[in-house]
Amino acid sequence: MPHTAPYPIRLADEIARQLGRLTDHLSQLPAHEATQVIARVLEPQDGVLGRVTHLVTTGSHFAKDQAERGILPAEVWLALGRAANELHDIALDLDEHTDALTELTTRPAPASVPPPNAAPLVVRRRR
Repeated sequence: MPHTAPYPIRLADEIARQLGRLTDHLSQLPAHEATQVIARVLEPQDGVLGRVTHLVTTGSHFAKDQAERGILPAEVWLALGRAANELHDIALDLDEHTDALTELTTRPAPASVPPPNAAPLVVRRRR
């Protein structure tokens, strides 16, 4: 009889699958809906990024305990700690833009979408 994975492992696998599905949907959504999804993903407390950051931070605490007991190499704990810190910093950087995303999501979707103005980053010179 095959052994099934414990619930937390199945849960992690399912979350990874769901994130893949969300990514597939995001690439096909109209701009207004995609903006709503991105705003929710980036929501600092309850969004995906905030939850993943908290998960990695929790993993770092676990790895620290295991490293102190000599079970895990200290490098594992240090790497998880760095990852948690970097995710936190990224979330802080993105947090300043969540207001703009949220503002866009509260506007009614336009009936017809005018062509976007070129952003300075993508304007090309004509020869």
